[in-house]
Amino acid sequence: MAETVTFYAIIDDSSSEDRPAGVLRRIQKNVGKIDEVFSGTLQWVPSPLLVQAEHGDITNDFAEISEAEADQIVARIRASAAEES
Repeated sequence: MAETVTFYAIIDDSSSEDRPAGVLRRIQKNVGKIDEVFSGTLQWVPSPLLVQAEHGDITNDFAEISEAEADQIVARIRASAAEES
């Protein structure tokens, strides 16, 4: 099985599908899966959010998105961080 990556927009009470709170990716490998969120430190870091949602935690909604859409969210987060510094 080849590695596959699925991207998700993170939608919470203060965001929308048009302007999600963040982005998460699930990397599926032969040996299992790794979930990562693009963090405020501008890095992909491990995240339990998607697994928690799969087990009933409904704090956030997740909408599957394309890699291009994920790249746009990452760019927005980077730009916002640059403005703050």
